Amino acid sequence: MSKDRPINRRSFFRQGLSELLRPLAQAAEPLEEVIRQISSIDQEVEAAARAQAARAAKGQTPPAPVVRAAPGVWHRPPGALPEQQFRDTCSKCGECVNVCPAQCIKIDPNGAKGAGVPYIDVDSMPCVLCDGLLCMHNCPTGALVPTPIGDIDMGTAVWHEETCLRTRGEDCTICVDQCPVGEMALVLRDGRIEVLEAGCTGCGVCQHRCPTSPKSITVIPRMTGGESGGAVARSRR
Repeated sequence: MSKDRPINRRSFFRQGLSELLRPLAQAAEPLEEVIRQISSIDQEVEAAARAQAARAAKGQTPPAPVVRAAPGVWHRPPGALPEQQFRDTCSKCGECVNVCPAQCIKIDPNGAKGAGVPYIDVDSMPCVLCDGLLCMHNCPTGALVPTPIGDIDMGTAVWHEETCLRTRGEDCTICVDQCPVGEMALVLRDGRIEVLEAGCTGCGVCQHRCPTSPKSITVIPRMTGGESGGAVARSRR
C-alpha cells in the first residue's frame, strides 16, 4: 500500500496541474491560429524568393511580388463606410445578410471573424454585384451607402504569375471570363492577366473561381487604415 502512495500523489498533482493550465491553453488557441497564418505567409514569401532567384540565375524577368491580405483583414460589403466609421455606425441588425441573394455577407456574433460586423469571405462566397445591390439599399443605419457600381471599391485584385495556369502553358481565362464587370477590371494582354485597378471593384469573384492552390489571383481588401470599403467614389478614376 505504501508503495502506491507516491504514484497516486504524483498522479494527483499531474491532474491538478493539467486543470490549472487548461484555461491558458484555450486562451492560446487564437494566438496559435494567427501564428499559423503568419507562418503560411512566410512560407509563400520564401518560396517566391527562391523562384525569383532561380529565374535570375537563368536571366529571366522576375514576376511582380506576391501580395496577399494580412491575417485579420476582412472584406466589407459594397458601399461600406470607412472601416472605423463602418464599425461605429453598423447596428449588426443583419438586414444586409438577409437580403443578399448570393448569401455572401456574414456576421459572426462572437466577433472572431469580421470584428463582429458584416464581412465577406471571398473564398467561401464572393460578392456577385447583384442586380439592385440590395445590401446597401436596405441598410437602415447608413453603414452601407448606395453607390454606383462603377464607384464600388471593396479592394483590388492582384495576379500572381508564378502559380497561374497560363504560366504553365494552359489556356485558362476563368478569372477574366467570370469577372462581373468584365474588361473594366480584368483583361488578357499578350498572354498575361492584367488587372485594371481603376475598374476593379474588389468583389472577389476572380479569387473564388481561380482553380489553383494557392490562388493565382487574390483581392486585397480596401479596409486597411482609414480607407473606404466602397462608399466613397474613387479618386483614381
